[in-house]
Amino acid sequence: MQKRKLGSEGLEVSSLGLGTMMIPNSEESVKTILGALNLGVTMFDTADIYGDFAQQRFGDNEKLVGSALKTRRDEVIIATKFGLTHTQGVKGDAAYIKKSVDASLFSLGLDYIDLYYQHRVDPSIPIEETVGTMADLVKEGKIRYIGLSEPSPDEIRLAHAVHPITAVETEYSLWSREVEDEVLPLLKKLGIGFVPYSPLGRGFLTGQIKKYEDLPEDDYRRNYERFQGENFLKNLEVVALIEEMAAQKGCTSAQLALAWLLAQGNHIVPIPGTKRLHKVQENLGALEVTLSKEDLMKIEQISPKGSAAGGRF
Repeated sequence: MQKRKLGSEGLEVSSLGLGTMMIPNSEESVKTILGALNLGVTMFDTADIYGDFAQQRFGDNEKLVGSALKTRRDEVIIATKFGLTHTQGVKGDAAYIKKSVDASLFSLGLDYIDLYYQHRVDPSIPIEETVGTMADLVKEGKIRYIGLSEPSPDEIRLAHAVHPITAVETEYSLWSREVEDEVLPLLKKLGIGFVPYSPLGRGFLTGQIKKYEDLPEDDYRRNYERFQGENFLKNLEVVALIEEMAAQKGCTSAQLALAWLLAQGNHIVPIPGTKRLHKVQENLGALEVTLSKEDLMKIEQISPKGSAAGGRF
């Protein structure tokens, strides 16, 4: 397994991680997580709000990840998040953070968390205060590294001045390229790692979704602009071109999309999410896909920045 470093403090992880948000708490999911580890994946991403959203069983995902990996703790990097609540919006005050980290440690069954993200920045609390509290958790040994999810460039600068930020997690893929304007250049300058979530466009870039009806009636993606009406049809046209190029390269469209992401910088570690082990295997095949300058230019023509129809939320 190829490895990459996140941040400047020595955190090393597999070049692809596993996002677990949509993985249900089941025996099959445990097999998927352990199977991913056996294939070389070392970074597993969860959050305290992930779980069975329909049943409001928040925290179930942390319990799943912690239980699945408990006997192989020394082999893995476990990342979780705080700050998004189902009743109180976004929270980032000191008391809430201290309560949240203890709850996550309990749910995960861990003595410490490797990478702890603020899930969203609380606009009512200065980011310096939030990161200052997180820095105290590092001193206490409850967390090892600090991360931020979906911060602005200014928030990244302010936070990094308080304590080194190891990773920023934001959506990034061939159809969500907003971070290229300011965030990615800033992270490179400051020596901060980047963890793209939804690197396959919430499944759209896999080529497996051919029509709106392919989405189950309770699928959250039905509420997203990019999966609706004319936007859906326009985005399908781009995916068809990606599939065509992937076939020419002898890989899947998912592998091509991930290989493109990996080619954007050695500090980038995508975390595609999947419930199925064979999809983990397919995604890891992206590490064997080599993209030439000509390939990257062709991909740029197929899916230039801003080409996706509809907003990403």
